[in-house]
Amino acid sequence: MNIRSRHKPASSTGSYRGQIAFTLVEVMIASTISLMVVGAVLTTNLFGVRVIQITQPKVSASAAVRQTISPLVTDITSAKMVRIGSGDLYSFTRVADGALKQGSAVQLYPSNDTNVFTRYFWDVTDKKLKRVTNGSTNALVVASAITNNLVFSGEDSLGNILTNNQNNIVIGVTLQYSQLGGTTNMPVGPTNYYKSYQVRTRIVHRSQ
Repeated sequence: MNIRSRHKPASSTGSYRGQIAFTLVEVMIASTISLMVVGAVLTTNLFGVRVIQITQPKVSASAAVRQTISPLVTDITSAKMVRIGSGDLYSFTRVADGALKQGSAVQLYPSNDTNVFTRYFWDVTDKKLKRVTNGSTNALVVASAITNNLVFSGEDSLGNILTNNQNNIVIGVTLQYSQLGGTTNMPVGPTNYYKSYQVRTRIVHRSQ
């Protein structure tokens, strides 16, 4: 009697059935792609940090400029008389009639009493714009690192510098900085990231 077995012989490859393996080339390609992705992410993050480092000084400087201009606008618009010339902590000399109304200082009178005044002046010794009132022996620093001496000018509505004090005179204010203000004091110049930084504003004064 012949007895046949119902069991099939085990396949020599059965234990590996369903398993998948990567070749060395595939592993190298996957590793290269992963490194490229990681490199791109790091580059993007570093670029973002750099942009923040570049932008933050400008934001800080803009805030400092607003703090500089705001009291100046208030003083000029509320003054009864405005005179442009040269000055320091102790003295002021206004521009003579017939000469161009531009100089390093501006003197503001809230009334007809010329003994009561507020003076803004550019200090040549430390390159700072300062503010002083009559009777005071200390000046308040308004802006630092200012390189131009002709800070103030008297202009007409078209921006032409006047030679007389007319009604509705426009006071031009120009501040050329050698470094960005605020919290960083980043230097400004041809060899630095920012080649120049200037603030220019015009304030209308109406005779009262």
